Amino acid sequence: MLFTRAVSVGKTIEQLLGAARTTADAALYRLNHPRLARALRDAARRGVRVRVILDREKYELTPATQQLVAKLEIPHRLMSGRQGPYAKMHHKFAVLDGRVAVTGSYNWTLESEESNYENFMIVREPELVKRFAREFEALWSMGPEGRAPRRRPRGRSTHSSSQG
Repeated sequence: MLFTRAVSVGKTIEQLLGAARTTADAALYRLNHPRLARALRDAARRGVRVRVILDREKYELTPATQQLVAKLEIPHRLMSGRQGPYAKMHHKFAVLDGRVAVTGSYNWTLESEESNYENFMIVREPELVKRFAREFEALWSMGPEGRAPRRRPRGRSTHSSSQG
């Protein structure tokens, strides 16, 4: 278990992505940390199959995320939560090589790295890793590939004040 109060979780994620050899699947509520985005891209360039699921509304509200994802050039999907367009896909986990899962309150953002108190856990127990992998596959099979953001209807209020 890691805590941002004491260590750089971002560096830990970078090291884990750097060690990935076959797959890196991440379901992330938020992604705006340039170093973590580069680590995903670098893994893909090494031949690792990288896939990312992001929260649709947070993506639409965050130009930095849109720019990072455009540069990644990796398969990604945009999803909402179980109640539809304004519910959150609030996961914060990744599965690497089917052997390691990482999870916790830590969003893959500069805010989580530099400002927030966050927790992060590295899971190596095979049955738990399989459960995270099954959740990722279930979500991936539900969402269309995320190329262009869906536009919000005019006049609809958002819940952007919640940072998750």
